[in-house]
Amino acid sequence: MNTQRKNIRGQGMTEYIIIVALIAIAAIAVYSLFGDTLRSQTGNIAATLSGGDADHQATQSKGDSAKTKGNEDAGLDNFDQKN
Repeated sequence: MNTQRKNIRGQGMTEYIIIVALIAIAAIAVYSLFGDTLRSQTGNIAATLSGGDADHQATQSKGDSAKTKGNEDAGLDNFDQKN
């Protein structure tokens, strides 16, 4: 009877891992679809919180530079370099 109880607990953990993985995949898909908009809105929020005017052009520029920096290769050979 003790081994049957252990198997049921393992099954619950497996289901939990599958659900977490599906949520992660969905989050990645949403971010890839709406990434530019999220970057723009985040930059806009940061500009407003810092006391500046929320300028769409400046926000788009910040988002583009973040996108460029995010697409750069990062490895151990350039780990310590600051851009």
